[in-house]
Amino acid sequence: MKIQELIGMILAHSTRLGTFTLPELIRFAQLKNINGMAVSVSGDREFDLAILDGEPEGAIFIDEKGKLYGDKAVMLLSGNEKFELYDVKRDYVESVAMGCHILEKGHICKSSRDIVPEIGRKSDGLGVLTVVVQRKGKPQNGVQVSIRKDMQIICNDITTYDGTVSFKLLHGKYDCIIKDRSMIITTFHIIFDVGRPVITLEI
Repeated sequence: MKIQELIGMILAHSTRLGTFTLPELIRFAQLKNINGMAVSVSGDREFDLAILDGEPEGAIFIDEKGKLYGDKAVMLLSGNEKFELYDVKRDYVESVAMGCHILEKGHICKSSRDIVPEIGRKSDGLGVLTVVVQRKGKPQNGVQVSIRKDMQIICNDITTYDGTVSFKLLHGKYDCIIKDRSMIITTFHIIFDVGRPVITLEI
């Protein structure tokens, strides 16, 4: 069975949870720890997202030229799409995600991020924050890093071989939440500004 046929069958027997923009979808899915499928259709363009335990794990993009899967699909997200979210059994979502797995979560984070302005600040203080995660001075690969503002997670990603992740953010104060491979969570209060484009955190 083709993956698109599988999605159609799944959605026909699933409960619709609502309509969301991409940033709203990511926040809602994380908050509710959703297992589901999200679909956005606009003209001849369609995006399908497979969400496992609140995180986007698979993506499909379809247009008149054909289909793209995983990271290639995510790169075409504008962040302005409207998604219909459906509650779906976890094993069904896993079946879909296997065929369109997202490897670089930072791609969807960049597409979905709501830039949250600080009160009293202009929105021109935009830059790229690089977080370096170390343990005893050694870079930590495969560690989850989340950025939180006003009690909402606005983006997350996994560190690469050199222990780094990067996020496009407004300058300001954030919570940086790190979950290592042992599932131990550490929260750091950070300030991102033009003089601090790189922040090294020891866990």
